[in-house]
This record gives sequence, structure tokens and C-alpha cells, in this order.
Amino acid sequence: MNRRKFITNTTLAAAATLAGCKAMAAANYLNIPLGFQTFPIRDRLGIDFPGTLKTMAGHGYKLTELCSPTGYKAIGFGFLSAMKTADIKSTITDAGLQCPSCHFTSGELVDHVDESIEFAHAMGLSQMICSTFWLPKTAALSDYQAAADKLNKAAEKIKAAGMQTGFHNHEFEFAQLEGQLIYDALMARFDPQLVQMQFQTEVINLGYKAADYFNKYPGRFLSAHLSDWTADKKEVPIGQGIIDWPTFFQAAKTGGVKNFFVEMKWETYPDSAKYVKSL
Repeated sequence: MNRRKFITNTTLAAAATLAGCKAMAAANYLNIPLGFQTFPIRDRLGIDFPGTLKTMAGHGYKLTELCSPTGYKAIGFGFLSAMKTADIKSTITDAGLQCPSCHFTSGELVDHVDESIEFAHAMGLSQMICSTFWLPKTAALSDYQAAADKLNKAAEKIKAAGMQTGFHNHEFEFAQLEGQLIYDALMARFDPQLVQMQFQTEVINLGYKAADYFNKYPGRFLSAHLSDWTADKKEVPIGQGIIDWPTFFQAAKTGGVKNFFVEMKWETYPDSAKYVKSL
């Protein structure tokens, strides 16, 4: 074997080994239990809470993410407010699921943080997610920054209570305000030791890719909401739209994502779980 051929073969072998290591690391990472968000299927849960949870478990989901019974009482979760917290938790575990995370309104976390922490402890949560600030369309960038400061302060109490605070984006955080993307302004304002992010992949409809943000802000992400979309913005099961999911999951590891919650229409959940498992 001449020198050039030896170098070529050695380089190819090294590349193959590296690719194999990356593939194995990605496969191990995808062994993280898959979860689902309850908001899109709240009507079904309200009719048959234990039965719907068991159906989701049957599709292969291991985790669920709730919405606060207090903060979301008027928008579909009133059935939970009528239950004792211990009964909510036992119904979830009896279905074969775990609930590490819950969405709260910003008011619950900023103005009623002690009561929210009490509920979170009773549920055994490890993550308390602010579901956005819901600021008016007339809000200035300084209003977002002030809201971020308040969440940082609440997150100090949440951290002291042994849990992680998160912030969930919607499409309006991916708007330009005063020459700056609101999302980037929030990333600059949040204390990364106190508030981590929950990325919603729906912003692909605005041209923003989750993988880009996972790589831009390594280690700043707690979880992600998964949904897939066609080029003409129609919701489809995971793997049937335009999102590059292998790249997403590879970048999610860089971002520090610990939990994945599918958040889509009821009929998309079975195929979405099958696709993620196939990866």
C-alpha cells in the first residue's frame, strides 16, 4: 500500500468511526421518554381523564405535561380544578405515565409563586413552565424585559424549592420589535441559571428552525414542544412535514433539551410517536 492510499484509508476509517459514535450518541439520546402536552386534547381529557391518558400511554408516550388547574380553569382545565392534586397525580401514574412538567400563567408564577410551588411539589414536578407573558400587541421591548426580570425573581424561589423554571415561546416572540427579535432580547435578559427555554417548533412556519437556536444558545433549553408542518402551514404528524427531525434531535442535545412533548391534534399522536421511535 502506498502512502497516499494508506492516508486515504486511514481518513475514511476515522470518519466512519466518528459517524458511528455520533449515531450511537444520538440513538442513546433518543431513548429519552417521549411526552405529550395536554392542551390540544383537553376536551377529550375533560370527558374521560383516565381513559384518554391510558390511550396515550398505549401509543407509546411515557410522559405528560399538564396545564395548571388554577390558571387554565376557564380554558378547558376546569375538570382538574374539581379534583384533589393527589388524585390528579395518581390518575396519571395509574395510566402508566409520569408528569415532570406543567404550564402556568405568568401571573401564577410572578404573583402567586408560593401557591404554584405548593401545587408543583404535590404533583412531584421538576419543571415549572411560564406559558408566555401574554403582553399586549402595543408592548414595547422594555415591557418584555421587565417581564423577564420578574420571572427571574420568581425563578429564584422555584430553584430554592428544587425545581427548574422554563419559558415557552409562541409565534409572537419571533417578531421584530424596535429592530430586534423579541426572542433574542429575552434570551439576553433571562438568567440562564434560573430560566431555561421550552422551544415550540411551530415557528418553522415563520422560517425559524429549532436546531439553529439550540446551536446558537447551547445548554439554554429545558424541553421542546414538537409539531410538524407542511410548506403551506398545515399540521401533519411528526416526520411528514418540512422539519428535519434527525438534525433537530442532534441539535437538541447541544441545546440541553431534557424532555420532548408532542403538541398536536389528537389524530396525529399515534403516527408521531411511531416516527420518533423509528429514529
